[in-house]
Amino acid sequence: MATTDRQATTLALAHALSAAERGLAVIPLSRTKLPALRSPHRAGPPAEPLSCHGECGRFGHGVHDASTDPARIRELFAAAPWATGYGIACGLPPHHLVGVDLDTQAETDSSAALRELALRHLFTIPPTVVVLTPSGGRHLWLTGPPDAVVPNSAGRLAPGIDIRGAGGYLVGPGSRTRGGVYTTAPGTSHLPPAPCPPALLRLLLPPPRPHHPTPGTPDAPSTPDGRGLIHFVLAAHEGQRNTRLFWAACRAYENGIGPALLGPLLEAAQATGLTEREARTTIASAARMTGHRP
Repeated sequence: MATTDRQATTLALAHALSAAERGLAVIPLSRTKLPALRSPHRAGPPAEPLSCHGECGRFGHGVHDASTDPARIRELFAAAPWATGYGIACGLPPHHLVGVDLDTQAETDSSAALRELALRHLFTIPPTVVVLTPSGGRHLWLTGPPDAVVPNSAGRLAPGIDIRGAGGYLVGPGSRTRGGVYTTAPGTSHLPPAPCPPALLRLLLPPPRPHHPTPGTPDAPSTPDGRGLIHFVLAAHEGQRNTRLFWAACRAYENGIGPALLGPLLEAAQATGLTEREARTTIASAARMTGHRP
């Protein structure tokens, strides 16, 4: 093995052990970002690899091998001396990690898509660990509640946004892959993974959540004539006027009353202190977001 590969393996093991100290279960990865250890059942019956999650006692079960035990981690890396990175298993206690993978593609702007989702569904991403990928993407580390099983998905939330949940893993910072090295974004390495905002968590959990809102909450349904949405806008304080107007306009267009509610929404927005131009721009953005003509 080349000296550079040995150094990469040593560094990967050191980073993996450091992650384990923070309660993050890890596995060794190859330069392809795939688990470094192959299944011990690959020559067996087709159903066998799917049914065994490590009960056989051997390594090679992907994320099911993940551990926070330093001795076991060293054994995993000793069995895979070609490993140059490590994966962090998602969905496991104590953190129940959820990874938001903002990919970089020429035709999509995943960061902008996440901002639009946050504006539309009234959530903000709190300060948390951010890992920079060699291709220019970002991994946001969030935590979920113990009773929520967040599935893996690719592009379901929005184009260019992949989710790593139960049964998935994130490439850990310090890993060296064919594309380069994963690094922690400046100023985030000391942070613990932040709780996933409830509004975002609802978007990640299948099946689509049943709508049983409580009156007076941001998710309160509009009455047929939209009075609930108007009151929602009128209740806005400074700093949330555009956000509330955008949310209400999205709901109005989704419910088929956007054009009819344009005038009342404009009046309500201006009553909170927005100018007519600001209000029209926000409502037009909501119309475009929901696939309607402003």
